[in-house]
Amino acid sequence: MIDLVKENAFIAQLVSAMPRNPNQINGLHESDAELVRIRGGSDQILAVTTDSIVEEIEQGLYTEPYQIGWMTVMANLSDLAAVGARPLGILLSETLPSDMPADQLASLQRGVREACRTAGTALLGGDTNFSRQLHMSATAVGLVEGKTPMTRKGCTPGDLLYCTGPLGGGNAFAAARILQASDAITYLPSARIREGFLLKSCASACMDTSDGLFATLDQLGRLNNVGFALDESWESALDLPALAMARKLGVEPWMFMAGPHGEYELVMTVKPVDEAALRTIELPDGRTLARLGRVTGNPGIALGGWGAFSSEDLASIRNFPLSAGENLQEFLRFLSGTGARCKTSTQA
Repeated sequence: MIDLVKENAFIAQLVSAMPRNPNQINGLHESDAELVRIRGGSDQILAVTTDSIVEEIEQGLYTEPYQIGWMTVMANLSDLAAVGARPLGILLSETLPSDMPADQLASLQRGVREACRTAGTALLGGDTNFSRQLHMSATAVGLVEGKTPMTRKGCTPGDLLYCTGPLGGGNAFAAARILQASDAITYLPSARIREGFLLKSCASACMDTSDGLFATLDQLGRLNNVGFALDESWESALDLPALAMARKLGVEPWMFMAGPHGEYELVMTVKPVDEAALRTIELPDGRTLARLGRVTGNPGIALGGWGAFSSEDLASIRNFPLSAGENLQEFLRFLSGTGARCKTSTQA
């Protein structure tokens, strides 16, 4: 089931003959960050991840240097947050145009610097090169304390589903940017580092929403052989810009959970016995966790009071080639057709 998603199958092919560290805890696809137990009987686990901001630049989603610098840091730190790690720092790789204006270079570096400060971490070092186009990537390093880190595996039917914040804002931003909408949406998400550390003791599984909620739940479902039923109030979990963009485009709000550009919240499952403890945890800035639904034994995602998407539907959505801005309308038509079929089939 995991290989029905083309990206999963491609990655499996790439690493099939690669050596693995015997102290690595997670298997392929099983964790947002790679987890390696430190030798010597320590309870500390090294968490390492790497990510690039390349497609977003080439597609024209990220155009401001400050945002590019910020997102290079936060995209990596979000993977650490999803395993409950405390970040040690960032290694930064910058490939810069040789003719990049000085003010843009300064803005790029300011985005990196302020993202690190916001997350309470530091730049450890990196590599700088020059080319015709801007390419940014980073590696984040952190430590997980305790013998059991959060991973994407561990949820079972009956677990409850929670999220650290509103959903759909990332896809709303992408739609506004691609359509060059006058009502531009600010998009500078922060990695939920502190939340991940605080919630680690309660979560049975966790993953960030960097690829959108549907992709997140689908991946969790495939890894754990489960499905998800969202509460009938699922629409209240959507960010206000996502609801506004849905009205503007005349499409159904769930589509902003199905797109591939997420918002870097944490989605976690919790055993019912741990729910009371979960609710006592105070999140930063006075925010509260939002309950989304529950884990079921039925593969796919059911939207309470609306319809249901099978594993095959979700694989089709994730495999749909959305590689350039001009494909947005085609993608929306595809989602509309898929949604109409799924909605009708559950109401027949």
